[in-house]
Amino acid sequence: MPLIKSISGIRGTIGERVGEDLTPHDIILYTTSYALWVKNNSNKENNKIVIGRDARISGEMVQGFVINTLISMGFDVVSLNLSTTPTVEIAVPIEKADGGIIITASHNPMNWNALKLLNSKGEFLSSSDGEEVLKIAETYDNKLNKTEKIGELVEKDNYIDIHIDNILKLNLVDVELIKKKNYKIVVDAVNSTGGIAVPKLLEKLGVDVVKLYCDPTGNFPHNPEPLKENVHDLSNLVIKEGADLGIVVDPDVDRLAFVCENGDVFGEEYTLVACSDYVLSLQPGSTVSNLSSTRALNDISNKYNCEYNSSAVGEVNVVEMMKKTKAIIGGEGNGGIILPQLHYGRDALLGIALFLSHLSNSGLKCSDLRKTYPNYFMSKKKIEIDINFKYNKMISYFKTKYSTEKINLIDGLKIDFSDSWIQLRKSNTEPIIRIYSEAKTQDLADNIADKFINEIEAIS
Repeated sequence: MPLIKSISGIRGTIGERVGEDLTPHDIILYTTSYALWVKNNSNKENNKIVIGRDARISGEMVQGFVINTLISMGFDVVSLNLSTTPTVEIAVPIEKADGGIIITASHNPMNWNALKLLNSKGEFLSSSDGEEVLKIAETYDNKLNKTEKIGELVEKDNYIDIHIDNILKLNLVDVELIKKKNYKIVVDAVNSTGGIAVPKLLEKLGVDVVKLYCDPTGNFPHNPEPLKENVHDLSNLVIKEGADLGIVVDPDVDRLAFVCENGDVFGEEYTLVACSDYVLSLQPGSTVSNLSSTRALNDISNKYNCEYNSSAVGEVNVVEMMKKTKAIIGGEGNGGIILPQLHYGRDALLGIALFLSHLSNSGLKCSDLRKTYPNYFMSKKKIEIDINFKYNKMISYFKTKYSTEKINLIDGLKIDFSDSWIQLRKSNTEPIIRIYSEAKTQDLADNIADKFINEIEAIS
């Protein structure tokens, strides 16, 4: 599988196959390119970068290459070691750093790793900045990279606590009411850094925590994407323990999903819907999600007479639209919650605190809270593609065939039908086409997706 280079960073399987794997050469090259980009955009004499990683097995090795490369280029490095993506994002401005690198392949399997790149605000690089980093990598000549100083390394292991404390200080988080509920919650952290961070947060909220896969060994016990098909063990343990709900996060803790007290999934698409419902009830304002997210957020926004806007898929695009529309909350249907009051980044720890505040104030069981929302059903499928796949031909074919329907080309192709929709888009991080559809029943959503998959295979 080819190494994936995009404005999101560099991602691939760990190995030694040049052009195929994420090799030590690639790690050093792209760390260097990013460092040069930082220097080009900073007027400081001494630059500082914050580093953190999830618990996947290759993380410590990759971290070593990244840190040593930066230090050799004269950068001071603040290493958070085992951390979360939103924790690193919060640490960058606190440290007055020039940027940050998060070593994580997010929801990808444990043999993958990646470098996620942040600017001085602790936000993902814009499209133009990301493209500049890639261009530097393409033209890099190590003979031109000379430094007369060596940077320093400082390790700080308290930033998860700082992150949690900042969340608990938010006026939207009802700490005392949550404590009074004496919740019992099962946590599935897929043996990554959520196993450190989520229990810490919950314990400060007075929750009786039952840990499932919370040992940060990097040995993922199941597919790390927090989807319905991957949380069977969590559902079973919630029922067995008589817990009030279950929580599952991805390896770098920026995606969040819930399981109800009866073992049913709350639905990752409804994480943002529920948190937005709570926030808008207290502080009305505009909302944003991406084009692949459920229509339910639009419905909830309308409930409070608030404006809803959609963006292209990708955190940087959601954030850009949120800033443009001055949104009070936003995120993505994959369970990512963004609250500008805290920071412009998807944050599962924040989402947990908002959701528990909402649940506590509602006085409902988790399953009953879910029933208060519009019922949409989503199908999320994908097909693998090779280097010869004619993506533009596919888009043109469907655009012509469904020209009488509402078509959106902001991100791939989205076709809005009267009571359903489908989106086809090429992934930025994997060699796949994602096929997302939503309808009033699961069977209908699946049938729409399957129909389009069959058509794609027929024309490719």
